[in-house]
Amino acid sequence: MGSRTENMWQEFKEFALKGSALSLAIGVIIGAAFGKIVDALVNDIIMPIIGIAGKADFSNYFIPLSSAVKATNLADARKQGGVLAYGDFISVLINFAIVAVALFIVIKAINAMNRKPPAPAAPPPPSEEVALLTQIRDLLAKR
Repeated sequence: MGSRTENMWQEFKEFALKGSALSLAIGVIIGAAFGKIVDALVNDIIMPIIGIAGKADFSNYFIPLSSAVKATNLADARKQGGVLAYGDFISVLINFAIVAVALFIVIKAINAMNRKPPAPAAPPPPSEEVALLTQIRDLLAKR
């Protein structure tokens, strides 16, 4: 039983230390950190600016799902009963749009860095005069 466990552990170590598994783990960690940055950007910078411009705070937009909900803010309304918090949904959509644009820009930059320079163009074929002179030269060189 011990060798079976050791064998399984060895297989797991080989899998975990492969480049692709390690790269995936690093990507997930960086993605989680990037998500927190985007959340902070949206919640602390973008949403307040949108709120000022539109006199609105999206975080408190909700529709009560029962007549028992009488609160005016989302936190209290959730305590009183079910609510449809569409303001949070709007915030999540803005988060998604920001992440999508940021990833598009990053991938576009990476693709631009990895782009191979175009292969040099083949020289144009020689003109008829040059081809004829080349043939004459080659014939004279054979004599």
